[in-house]
Amino acid sequence: MDLSRFSLEGKVALVTGASRGIGKATALGFANAGADVVVTSRKLPDLELVAEEIRELGRKSLPVACHVGRMDQIQELVKTAVGEFGTIDILVNNAGTSPVLASSLDLEERAWDVVMNLNLKGLFFLSQAAGRVMKEHGGGRIINVASIDAYKPEYHVGAYSISKAAVVMVTKVMAVELAQYNIRVNCIAPGAVETRIYDSHWFNVSEEQMKKDKAEIAKRIPVGHIGQPDEIAGAMIYLASDASSYMTGETILIDGGSFLV
Repeated sequence: MDLSRFSLEGKVALVTGASRGIGKATALGFANAGADVVVTSRKLPDLELVAEEIRELGRKSLPVACHVGRMDQIQELVKTAVGEFGTIDILVNNAGTSPVLASSLDLEERAWDVVMNLNLKGLFFLSQAAGRVMKEHGGGRIINVASIDAYKPEYHVGAYSISKAAVVMVTKVMAVELAQYNIRVNCIAPGAVETRIYDSHWFNVSEEQMKKDKAEIAKRIPVGHIGQPDEIAGAMIYLASDASSYMTGETILIDGGSFLV
């Protein structure tokens, strides 16, 4: 196999939730593979630091503050990206939230709406806006980020699990509809990964207790450790590149074997 098929040279990527965690690792991975990268999240100062790291790798980067749960900001984000780079070849829908731990009997409507607006509605309509650009320019790649919770619901994060299950179906629907325009749509479902959203599960316990809990979780993962964001970025590069040219509508579960046990 020609390894140049993994190259993203000459491509323009847009990565949401790019200020930290999986989003940051993905943005830096894309830059290492040759892409210029638009990085976005809600806090511009954090994004500017990521953009500077990308520039140090010899690639161009544009940081754009955007709340992906707000439709007007989504449209402006795409307009800004295209205005700067001329197109969008790759979209990574990584931004997400799980702001509340509550059972199905206790979950409030407002909390439900916050999760769905960002994790599902924003993802769909940003994909729509970027997809229109990709169609106009002859094709592209959309990569969604779901979760192991889409398949294996976790206690008291029901809205999050439901939203991520829906992301898997959005991936399938758009894959079928957009294939005719040379747009491939795939998804990654991470298991336990060291990110801020994962740490939010311990919002009401001490750091010491969180460390103990994580150590126990790591023992139950076949590979023996909780994932790091860089361990997700490799699959992102694969899905964004020509190396995955025969794949669309699929979800890759990256969980260290957790789902098997």
